Amino acid sequence: MANPLDQFVIKTIVPITVGDVDASFTNSSLFMVIAVAAVTVFLTRTVRDRQLVPGRWQSIAELMYQFVGNMVRDNVGSSGKPYFPFIFSLFMFILMGNLLGMIPYSFTFTSHIAVTLGMALMVFIGTTVVAFAKHGVKFFGFFLPHGTPWYIAPVLVPIEVLSYFTRPVSLSLRLFANLTAGHTLLKVFAGFIFAMGLAGVVPLAASVALTGLEFLLAILQAYVFAVLSCIYLHDALHMH
Repeated sequence: MANPLDQFVIKTIVPITVGDVDASFTNSSLFMVIAVAAVTVFLTRTVRDRQLVPGRWQSIAELMYQFVGNMVRDNVGSSGKPYFPFIFSLFMFILMGNLLGMIPYSFTFTSHIAVTLGMALMVFIGTTVVAFAKHGVKFFGFFLPHGTPWYIAPVLVPIEVLSYFTRPVSLSLRLFANLTAGHTLLKVFAGFIFAMGLAGVVPLAASVALTGLEFLLAILQAYVFAVLSCIYLHDALHMH
């Protein structure tokens, strides 16, 4: 039986070395490019010939746009409107990466902690910069909410600081762990289908059910990543 973790192996396609840094173009890089290209083609094609009565693909694009727009408005407020393009791009990139990973013999780049941590750090650093730009040094008041008794400060401040700086870790681990675990489990069950002969109908049924669950998880995890990014942005703009 093939190792179920083989599907996560990074393979070099075009070797590139910059000094001592390995900057090779890999299968992960390839599927990131495919994800960006797929989203770009889908959105440009659907809105290029806009119709008053939208067709199937235009309806899907408009629903996604409205879905993310409502997410930003509900979690950030009207002040989050300038940041909608970033949240929308983040959501579509993760969603497309997750869905591409469901294609047999493809590669799920969102199952690698380097990718998810990179996106999480981008959100973390970006929201922190926004917070400082809007509030200046008053941003440090985020770690000690107004009205908190002074004698609680020595305990509360370290907890708040630790909680704030673990945001990118929790954000990246959630996406990475769910995608890795789901794809690994699916591969394990699929490996038993032919190995068990007639009894393979049991792992086959489990694989079908898990595939449906993985599609749901692919959409859900993109949503969770985007909505948490909105919540962090809300904290940066409104300070609790």
